[in-house]
Amino acid sequence: MSAIEHLLKPHVRDIGDFSVRRVLPSAAAQTVGPFIFFDHMGPVELAPGKGMDVRPHPHIGLATVTYLFEGEIVHRDSVGSEQTIRPGDVNWMTAGSGIVHSERSPQAARDAGPRLHGIQTWVALPREHETVAPSFFHHPADTLPRLVHGGARITVIAGDAFGARSPVQVFSRTLYAALELDAGASLVIPPEHEQRGLYLVDGAAAIDGIALPAEHLAVLTPGAEATVTALEPSRLMLLGGEPVDGRRHIFWNFVASSREAIEEAARRWENDEFPHVPGETERIPLPPRRL
Repeated sequence: MSAIEHLLKPHVRDIGDFSVRRVLPSAAAQTVGPFIFFDHMGPVELAPGKGMDVRPHPHIGLATVTYLFEGEIVHRDSVGSEQTIRPGDVNWMTAGSGIVHSERSPQAARDAGPRLHGIQTWVALPREHETVAPSFFHHPADTLPRLVHGGARITVIAGDAFGARSPVQVFSRTLYAALELDAGASLVIPPEHEQRGLYLVDGAAAIDGIALPAEHLAVLTPGAEATVTALEPSRLMLLGGEPVDGRRHIFWNFVASSREAIEEAARRWENDEFPHVPGETERIPLPPRRL
């Protein structure tokens, strides 16, 4: 039996001055564990004066998770948070009943010409937590568990992995870890989580001898142990956990277990009923609805 159940290829999305590769959601798998959205941005180096400028926009029913390899992003949101995230840190924003946020390059990086490389994911909240109060938590890199298994170094970003647990508060059992493997190093991925996926950020790697193309997500077969081997120095993301409790509806930046919740969120945004981000005057308009 193959250790790979699905191999998800990326779809390129243009977000302004640079593009991202998106592997979730996909036709083969809407979610892997609670992860319903997975974007790989960069690596990119912008010209001086340019930068990341994601204007204020809303979310419901999910948590956003940002993890950087390179660069800096200033996060601002409607609960009053203002936080610069740097490589190895974790920004976890719970949207719940509704939050608005922006993401921009800091001025110093913008002046020099910012570099940016990282992963942005959304975690679908369980139905009982879909409308929790919005919140934001920042976790510096030095607060996350770091493990060494031979030539593999593991950072546990959220949830539990390899016997370690992240301080990030999650709403269901979650697996999210950054892996760095030396050339020739192998790491056994145990079947301790019901759903698991491996994404190759860069380098060259194989799963049980089957090549994993760069920037693809391999959804692993439930219950099967898998061994990932680096053919050269490589970085991967390991994600998954407990399956989502039912299919989710997605429209724009909204995730919900019912179409009615999505429609209501869209109406609220159109009518400017979401809270505002202090210090921000711009907003992204609602796109045409196709539910």
